[in-house]
Amino acid sequence: MSLLQLQSAAGLLALCLLAWAIGGFRRGVSWRAVAAGLGLQLLLAALLLHVPALRVVFDVFGAAVNALAEATKAGTSLVFGYLGGAPLPFDEKTPGGSFILFFQALPLVLVVGALSALLYHWRVLPVVVAAMGRVLARAFGIGGATGFSVAANVFVGMVEAPLLIRPWLAQLTRSELFVVMTAGLATISGNTLVVYALFLAPVVPDAAGQLLVASLVAAPASVLVALLMMPPRREDAPVVAAATEAPRIYDSSMEALVRGTMDGLNLLLGIMAMLVVFVALVALANMAIEPLTGLTLQRLAAFLFWPIALAMGVPAEQAMTVAGSLGTKLIVNEFVAYLELGTSGGLGLDARARLILTYALCGFTNLGSVGIMLGGMVAMCPERRGDIVALGLPALVSGTIACCMTGAVVGLLTAP
Repeated sequence: MSLLQLQSAAGLLALCLLAWAIGGFRRGVSWRAVAAGLGLQLLLAALLLHVPALRVVFDVFGAAVNALAEATKAGTSLVFGYLGGAPLPFDEKTPGGSFILFFQALPLVLVVGALSALLYHWRVLPVVVAAMGRVLARAFGIGGATGFSVAANVFVGMVEAPLLIRPWLAQLTRSELFVVMTAGLATISGNTLVVYALFLAPVVPDAAGQLLVASLVAAPASVLVALLMMPPRREDAPVVAAATEAPRIYDSSMEALVRGTMDGLNLLLGIMAMLVVFVALVALANMAIEPLTGLTLQRLAAFLFWPIALAMGVPAEQAMTVAGSLGTKLIVNEFVAYLELGTSGGLGLDARARLILTYALCGFTNLGSVGIMLGGMVAMCPERRGDIVALGLPALVSGTIACCMTGAVVGLLTAP
């Protein structure tokens, strides 16, 4: 094992200690949960990264992403013409200048949203999620409803997953509610995963498969960090209802396709609006503080993330670059951070550091996503408004630590 891998191993333990410290070194932390969290992360990552038979999943998933991208391009070319990827009616003077994010990459969200709804209606996703939920519930001693929501976050967003356990949401203990919120921020949805894979394809081999592994590993990581920061009290009984029967939402396959497409449209417009507004607000804030300090918000956040980049096993000479990308993710969002990583040629990082950063960025841990999650969960469960709002920023912290923990895991398992 190399020194950098040992650095990742030590960093993995340091991130656990950091989560416990931020939570106030509370008593009641289950060492079973700590062992299960670390063990499941390492086991999942080792199997999917180093077992040749399972790595076939990477090829299949990558081929599926490429097929979806080509199919979407056919639709956008018809609707938007050369803006959507059809042949240009003029010579392109600047390489890549004809690429328009909204018309060519983002519409993929619509196709994936429709397919996700169809797979849900056909009971494919519920079966997979239920199996994962049972594993998490047994490993960590959390309730079945909580485990089900965490598992669902591997495939759906931070609002859709709690929606699947809405009948149990009001009954969750405060610790379980924190687990649900942390998992929502520490993972990404299938819709965005496919888009990010396209961004990263030029700089990260098997980008789609790597993002899938990152999201899977983030599930136990998020539970571990949440339980370290906010362990259950002895008097709290977990909601043990086995939420293994996902409710039927659609009456037919056609309704699933139509409603899935409309849900995708809402997400597409939301992404567009958030990108415009948050990039503009960050630029405005930087105009105010940069002349006074010489630093941007992203640069200030990078200083906070520098020791965490080292803890993940990134070489010291590349740690500030990784920290800067993590700062962009926190202040703006992971969409912009992935886009910068993909279009910059890898930000000057070596292959291992790029892989660590890919895993650490794989989550909705940014201020805008916290607002989306709070709005959705309060609407679902108004009787827990106080708890949900109070746990918003702590969930952002715990979700960020969980994402960085997955980076440390892949750093430990990847030789320089």
